[in-house]
Amino acid sequence: MRRVTGLILAGLGAFLLVMAAALRMYMPGQVVKFPLNEYLVATLVGHNVSYFSPAKVRPVTGATMTVTSTLKSVSGEGNASTAVWDQFNYLYDQTNHQQFQYSITRFAFNRRTAQLMNCCGANVNGNPKIVQTGLASGLWPMGTQQRTYQQFDATAGKAVPVRFAGTGTVSGIRVYKFVERVSNLKVGSQTLPASLVGLKGNANVTLPEYYTAANTYWVDPVTGAQLNEVEKQHLSLAGAGGQGHLLLLNASLTFTPQSLAKVVGVDNAARTKVSLLTVIAPIAAGVLGLVGLIAGLLLAWPRREGRHGYEAPPQTAPILDPAR
Repeated sequence: MRRVTGLILAGLGAFLLVMAAALRMYMPGQVVKFPLNEYLVATLVGHNVSYFSPAKVRPVTGATMTVTSTLKSVSGEGNASTAVWDQFNYLYDQTNHQQFQYSITRFAFNRRTAQLMNCCGANVNGNPKIVQTGLASGLWPMGTQQRTYQQFDATAGKAVPVRFAGTGTVSGIRVYKFVERVSNLKVGSQTLPASLVGLKGNANVTLPEYYTAANTYWVDPVTGAQLNEVEKQHLSLAGAGGQGHLLLLNASLTFTPQSLAKVVGVDNAARTKVSLLTVIAPIAAGVLGLVGLIAGLLLAWPRREGRHGYEAPPQTAPILDPAR
């Protein structure tokens, strides 16, 4: 019975050791992923913002602008490897109490690497012809590395380099800092009255639109969550040789304290799950497995004591030689 118990215990210990290795090396890639069901609202705010107001048909300066960004998973879409989310951005001038702009992007991405995939009705403001490549905006790979990534920028309409720029902390969480720079990139054109762009006459003119940005992101490398950001963006219309110019937007935006706390809270919950699966559970399984294996082997090992019923032959006294 002792031997049987030992073999069972040793087998259970070996199983736990294998499970510990699987938890550490294989299971995180299968279980630790971005969720299929997501709903998160965050707000960015910018002060002293300048922009051209279509409602007022004139430039506005010194405004406080908020950007309400809503992430919501698309019901019925996605699977074990792919998630499909909608991102709705709403820009509102708090100073003058008026809407400035809104946009909506549907994107499909790999649930672990955050790489975009062109499927599942992906589009930018209803345009499916814009090919989304690189990382999904605001999402990073689980296990983010200190290197340059290509991340999709909806304003640019393409993926742009986002370079590693150091480390830091956000609410006590160690983060990686990444910077995206876009300089005077042509992103389209607009047709409007010549008088609005400083040209003479009443006829309409078409001017190219240019985009410049210096965006900084702070990323939790463990979960791939973007904990904070500063978006410095400049959009303008400019004719060749300086013939006509109109500022469309000049803003520096960052998370409100309330949104920062919310995002950090979500990330802390995710970090706890990752730690449980990749650190605590493997260590616990490994320790229990090792103890079980050793104890089982000791119980199953044959005893060295004599076999039952065996008696040593009696010892006889030496015979003395009388001749000596």
